[in-house]
Amino acid sequence: MNKDLILREKLAIERTYMANQTTLLSFLRTSMYFFVAGLSINELLDFDQNHLVAIGMYVFSVVLLIYGLAHFLVQRKWITDQKKHVGEYKLEYEK
Repeated sequence: MNKDLILREKLAIERTYMANQTTLLSFLRTSMYFFVAGLSINELLDFDQNHLVAIGMYVFSVVLLIYGLAHFLVQRKWITDQKKHVGEYKLEYEK
């Protein structure tokens, strides 16, 4: 078993973990944008249905945040499960 394979696998898992964190932050940022948009619509615009539009923005913001967190947790579990396979390469290499 090649020692480079172990390092390459570990680095690939770390890159995947960091990409997963970046995706979570993107969901958080987008959720905050929709929340701020709801605040802006409620405060700046003056029409009959502005409260409904603002509430819709708030709801979409919360849904997006919950989806992002759920996606992050599922992917983190999958990444953690993949670390077990790297250990098998190490055991084969050390034999």
